[in-house]
This record gives sequence, structure tokens and C-alpha cells, in this order.
Amino acid sequence: MKKLLFLALSAMILIGCTKKNEVKLMNVNDFNTEVDGKKVSLYTLKNGFLTMQVTNYGGRVVSLWMPDNKGSFEDIVLGYDNIDRYINCTGERYLGAVVGRCANRIANGEFTLDGKTYQLPKNGGNATLHGGEFGVDRVVWDVVSVTDNAIVLHVVLPDGLDGFPGNLDITMTYTLTPDNEFRVDYLATTDAPTVCNLSHHSFFNLHGEGNGTILDHEMMINGKLITVIDENLIPTGNFIPVKDTPMDFMTAKPIGRDIAKYHPQMVNGGGYDFNWVLNKPIGQMGLAATVLEPQSGRVMEVSTDQPGMQFYSGNFFDGKTTGKYGKPLCNRASFALETQQFPDAINQPNFPSTVLRPGEEYHHTCIYKFSVKKPKK
Repeated sequence: MKKLLFLALSAMILIGCTKKNEVKLMNVNDFNTEVDGKKVSLYTLKNGFLTMQVTNYGGRVVSLWMPDNKGSFEDIVLGYDNIDRYINCTGERYLGAVVGRCANRIANGEFTLDGKTYQLPKNGGNATLHGGEFGVDRVVWDVVSVTDNAIVLHVVLPDGLDGFPGNLDITMTYTLTPDNEFRVDYLATTDAPTVCNLSHHSFFNLHGEGNGTILDHEMMINGKLITVIDENLIPTGNFIPVKDTPMDFMTAKPIGRDIAKYHPQMVNGGGYDFNWVLNKPIGQMGLAATVLEPQSGRVMEVSTDQPGMQFYSGNFFDGKTTGKYGKPLCNRASFALETQQFPDAINQPNFPSTVLRPGEEYHHTCIYKFSVKKPKK
């Protein structure tokens, strides 16, 4: 009897370990549908270290699995468990999505280009946020090609959509590289002068979705300045040094260390919700940030050719919405690192330009590189 009990307990332990170490993919059938007559589905990419699922509705990353320093896998991005929850979203709209045609905010939902003023929908307070009501996160992208480790997506945003001028032709490629990178490449052209500033908006938690806050994550941001925001999160056009402020991440520190400290910008942001001016030449690839979750050893490095990066510490999540595993999506239980041009650049002449003209090409590369730091002996 004792031997049978021992064998049963051993089997239970073995099963538990297997379940803990396995990657649990979302059901493709829960993502198969049509939107405006276009097919939507779910695609799985792998590189041996990372496993990622993507839907062509909004180019969304639905899940991203990686191991920890003990070989246990977790899904480190927030998402929903079926396509209806993305289409008929009552919670956070931008989980895992590409955002644009103009990421971040445009003040007063308005800009002037070549002497003509354009009025946009205000979907973020008194501002246009992430492209408006029908940004690239709410369209079905055409699937150009799929391989084991890459997917190429394409869409044309029509002239006048959300008030923007020009037919904007976008090709976007997601690749899981042999170097354990999740690489995002954008290419866009237009047939009329317009605004173009695309970004990726996955919400990460290196503990795994729903597994506590990100306040213990140790972050470094390679930026000495932020673009100053007002109480409506709109840039004023000014810059301030981060040194000796809660926004100083030049040396890695826990996200939660200074998040409650008083600073006028922290009051306006409700926590971290700022654009950092990256300490590198514009247009050249360079390191933007590193994040370490010390318990699991999971590490994420962000590199880009863009001049800025928005760090958002999940301030507006309230736990009322559940993620794809039934766990609540709570306040400061995820973070976003959005490489980009500066917010409201179209209305700020001293910011790098977001104007794209016929004959020009918009290029943007963002790389999220993942690794595991071994535990200290």
C-alpha cells in the first residue's frame, strides 16, 4: 500500500511539473470569424525558445510564452481568450495590438498640414488616441505570408478614415528570430501628405499574465529626458531631465521604488505614462530599455530606430476585466514599452516630424529580445 501511495504521489508530482512546463496554446477555433467580409484567424509562431500566437484582427499578439530560470513556461503578455472579446471589447482595447496611423495622442483631435486643418475623433479625453475610433487595431490585416517563425501582414488605411488624409499602405512583419527576439518591422507609403507613427502595444508581465504586479520588475530606460505632459497627458512641447526625479531609470531600479513619490509629472501621469527621449541618434538602432523580473530571471531588452519610447505602468487597469486565463487584469500588473515618434509631434514644431509624403517611405523597427538570467548560487 505504501508503495502504491508513493507511486501515486510521484505521478501527481510528475503531472504537475509537466503542466507547469507546457505551453498552453489558445484554441484556433475561438478566433476564426469574419469581419467586414474578411477572414480572421489565429497563427502560431515558434523559434524553440519563444512561442507566440497572433491574430490578423488588429495585428494582435494574443500570447507569448517563454521559460524562467527553472524551465517553467508562462505567457507574459495580456490578452483575451476569443476573438469576440477583442471585437466587442468592454475593457482595455489595445491589448497586444499595433496602434496608429498615429500612435499616442494628438491634442484636441486636430492638426494642420500644408495649410489645411484636419479634425479627428476624440477618443482619449480631449485628444485623439492611437489613431482614433478605427485605427489599425480595429481592422483586419491581409495575411501576405506565414512561416514557422514569421508572419507578414498588410493593410491600406483609406483616405479620410478617422479624419486622416491619404491612403496609407502598411506592411508589418512579426518575426521570432534565432536570437530569441520578437522583431517588429513596419514599412508604409502614402499617396498624399499624412501623419504616420506606428507602434506596438503589448502589455507585459514577466511573472506571467495575472500573476501579480510588475512593481518588482527592475527596469532601465536609456533616456535622460522626457517630453513634459499636462494634466490631460498632452505634451507641452518642453523637455525635462529625469535626473533626481521618480522618472530616472538611467540605472536599473524596481518599477515600484519611486512610483508613489510626488512629482508634478507623476501626478499628471497617474504613475508612469511618459515618452522618454532615447539617448541615441535618430534613425539608428539602439537600446531603449531592459527589464528583469528577478524571481523568474526573465529578461526583456528593447531596441529601436525610433527617437522615443512610451513607458506605461498599467495605471488605468482596475481588475474588473479578466484576461485569457480568468484572472483579473489589475492595476499596475502590466507594462507597455511603445517605441515611437514623440506624442503630438504634428502639433509640436520642435519635435521630430511625423509627416509622411508621397515618394517617401516610413520605416520603423522594434525588437523585444528575451533571455533568462540564472539564479544566484
